[in-house]
Amino acid sequence: MRRVAAVAAIILLSAGCASWPQDRFASCPTAPEMPVITRLADGRQSTTLSILIYNVEGLPWPARKHRGPSLDRIGKSLADFRAQGRAPDIVLMQETFTSRAARIGEHTGYANAIGGPKRSDMAKDPAVAGEFVTERRRKKGERGPKLMRSGLYVLSDFPITEMFREGFARNACAGFDCLAAKGVMLVRVRVPGVPSPIDIFTTHMNAGRAARVPLERSAEAHRYQALQAAQFLDRHHVPNNPLIIGGDFNMRRNAERFDFFSTAIPYEIVHRWCIEKPATCAVKMSWDGDEPWMDTQDLQAFDNGRRVSVEPIRVEAMFDGSDNGARLSDHDGFLVTYRLSWRAAGALAANDFCKT
Repeated sequence: MRRVAAVAAIILLSAGCASWPQDRFASCPTAPEMPVITRLADGRQSTTLSILIYNVEGLPWPARKHRGPSLDRIGKSLADFRAQGRAPDIVLMQETFTSRAARIGEHTGYANAIGGPKRSDMAKDPAVAGEFVTERRRKKGERGPKLMRSGLYVLSDFPITEMFREGFARNACAGFDCLAAKGVMLVRVRVPGVPSPIDIFTTHMNAGRAARVPLERSAEAHRYQALQAAQFLDRHHVPNNPLIIGGDFNMRRNAERFDFFSTAIPYEIVHRWCIEKPATCAVKMSWDGDEPWMDTQDLQAFDNGRRVSVEPIRVEAMFDGSDNGARLSDHDGFLVTYRLSWRAAGALAANDFCKT
């Protein structure tokens, strides 16, 4: 118990002294090259949008040691990719729990760099079962304050016109995950030439064994979080807009978690789409087995809008030790390139949504 209290004090002291970057918004596109709009055979117009999800392992000491240099290299690598014209359009990061991890966005040069829920952004407790609450374990961090932010971060050169963020309810967590204000975030992105905004949702959900409580307890917390995420989407996602989801869902090799989540948030999983449509989705990474979506924590999913359709056309790894970046975290990055397509009438130019 004394060791837990000492660790908590160290983390709180570090958080209190840390200098966190301010959220950065840009109202007009600043990408080095504007999107290329092409015409498809059926007369529709289209462009591409690439989204990277990356758990950067930005945990504080003593949970991790000597992470600073690797975090700095992630930011420099993304800046180098931008200079070369091959950086992802949008980056969704998880585990930016330290101020040094949060400053990855400053190193990259993306015009928009926006953090997820803070410790003050927690949702009101949902209908969490009384027994689940009364059995909270103080030694596992379940009864103490939130010591860290959510760890979510969004980077984009395309304008972000709206942003919504919310921490999971204080009692909807299990084990050491309760030390962080994990939660959900949705940003509304305007891509020049595309006739509607793109809603992009990200999250980092409760761990399993790493939470250091019985698996049944962490699974129950995961279910509460899936339901809260679904309610958050109901409130903030505009059904007319295309939707792209990405994050660390902590469902690897856990059919129960995956099935419950897929029922609560029933969108197309990119891995599954690309397995079923190999002629239209190029897989440039190693997948094992017939259900590769069950072999990873890091997933993307999507849904069409009323005017704009979404289709994954390429998937690849980043920061996996290849030419796409050195391995700098305990996760690889997962990069998906989507084709956005729409009927020609009504496209927006860059100046149509820039503030004057």
